[in-house]
Amino acid sequence: MSESAAVNVKGSRIRTLIVTAFGFFMGISGIALFGPTAALLREPMELSATQVGWLVAMPALSGALIRVVFGAWADATGGKIPFLSLLGIMLGAMAILVFILFAYYPDDLGPHFYPVLLLLGAVIGFGVDTFSVGIPMNAYWSPMRKQGRALGVFAGFGNAGAGAFTLFVPFLVAALTLPGAYLFWIILVGIAFLLVAVFAQNAPYFQLHQRDGLPRDEAEAIAKKFGQEAFPRESLWPALFEAARAWRNWALVLTYFVSFGGFLALTAWLPTYWYDYHGMTATMAGSLAAAFGIWTGLVRVPGGAMADVLGGEPTNFIAFGLAFIGSVTLIFADGAGPALVGTMLIATGFGISNAAQFSLVPIYLPRAIGGAAGWIGGLGGFGGTAFPPIMGFFVDWQGEQGFANGFIVFAALSLMSIGIMILLRATRGGVAAAVAAADERAAKKGGTVPDTGPGESATQPENT
Repeated sequence: MSESAAVNVKGSRIRTLIVTAFGFFMGISGIALFGPTAALLREPMELSATQVGWLVAMPALSGALIRVVFGAWADATGGKIPFLSLLGIMLGAMAILVFILFAYYPDDLGPHFYPVLLLLGAVIGFGVDTFSVGIPMNAYWSPMRKQGRALGVFAGFGNAGAGAFTLFVPFLVAALTLPGAYLFWIILVGIAFLLVAVFAQNAPYFQLHQRDGLPRDEAEAIAKKFGQEAFPRESLWPALFEAARAWRNWALVLTYFVSFGGFLALTAWLPTYWYDYHGMTATMAGSLAAAFGIWTGLVRVPGGAMADVLGGEPTNFIAFGLAFIGSVTLIFADGAGPALVGTMLIATGFGISNAAQFSLVPIYLPRAIGGAAGWIGGLGGFGGTAFPPIMGFFVDWQGEQGFANGFIVFAALSLMSIGIMILLRATRGGVAAAVAAADERAAKKGGTVPDTGPGESATQPENT
């Protein structure tokens, strides 16, 4: 029986990694859905700056709302069905958007279409959560010694999707018109869907246990022969509840709201900033915004290394210090050169912090790593929805000067985040007592400690 089941294991970890990384690349491209084209939509739809802010922010909203749920679904099923569901939802909403643009843009795309585009933006944002599904999907496939490299490839290549489309969409619009650019975009998403459907497979354990009906122990034993070392241990929900009890969890939610949410928000908002405030062409504005998004992603790698050497809190001191300096530079910048320096300082700070913050989760919440990662990654992403409308409000309130003064928000929040890190560093001595209290609560309930075991913790590495 075991030998027969082993023969029925399909796919490979390399093939799954390649196609899911491309799927995530296309899924997270939804963050750039309206950012590079907002200037072209603003006039026919008669939008205020605040309305533009909401429009570019909507794809980040749904991504934050559903991240925890889809991550838990991937843990339960292996990931392929949730991954395809997310890309399928994204495809359906993009098809409606393409139809509307071909039928009504530009002359008949009036203000009455604004709520429709908001809704479509939110639904298309489901693609962003291919990250929360692809991480466990690839982690279960890969041996422990190869997980860092595999997940680095998945997250590193995939995260570039938002920056890449911020860069390329203006060129596509110039070559194909606005509706044609979105048509080309949806074709690429469709290709990603097909590649995942055909070539990606759940890890061997899920094939054997769920598809073939083998008992858990037997399925694990066979899966180990294929190199699988990580297995789902128990539901993520107890870890979520345990993390919710810890104030340090919510402290990290706040700081990740600033750094990761700020990264998402500025990737979407900066095309409007460069185009309207500095008078750049659409292609140049997209290129400068793309530089911000791509650099923020690249800096995560040395950011994690810094946290290993210096510690998570000191690394975050430096990171949010850079973000503060960059924000102040943008407030007082008198030209595009200083403004570019300011945006890249913020990108460096946010990129480093995005990596360093997750190095603190095993220290502060060792009994609820997966749960804490779910809260921090999910709720932290709401910053991507909150900040663009705030930036737009400054423009509506103060006119052109509001583009600069809006960065007061990031300056203030960077200082707040430094204060939170100081508090966390100062109270490290209380972590052991908090962990002991969590163990005592679990023992009183007669269950196991709500820890993510070796297999499960491997599915919850540094978040996006």
